[in-house]
Amino acid sequence: MAKIDFNGIIQRSKRIRELYHQLEKQHHGSEWTVEEDALAFLTDAGLVGRHTMSKQGRWPKENTNAELEHKLGECIWWLVVLADRMNIDMEEALEKFLSKTETLLEK
Repeated sequence: MAKIDFNGIIQRSKRIRELYHQLEKQHHGSEWTVEEDALAFLTDAGLVGRHTMSKQGRWPKENTNAELEHKLGECIWWLVVLADRMNIDMEEALEKFLSKTETLLEK
């Protein structure tokens, strides 16, 4: 299994967010706040739910696999962006979560 370059993902995510900040300044005169970023993440997370329902035949829409894949990737991107904007080391946060959860469940 290939090792994920988490630092590379973080750097690419930050660069993409900067490009979006430029568009926000052009269209709205200012960058989105952290709260607006969080709301955008929640909106995309909701779409993951809807596309999942569709993929499982519980929502009347077809051919949503590409949309689901996109939204899953976008949600990970948003989490990286949110962590960065709130000065949280995402790699460290994930490691702490995984270690703590493994310890709790493997008792």
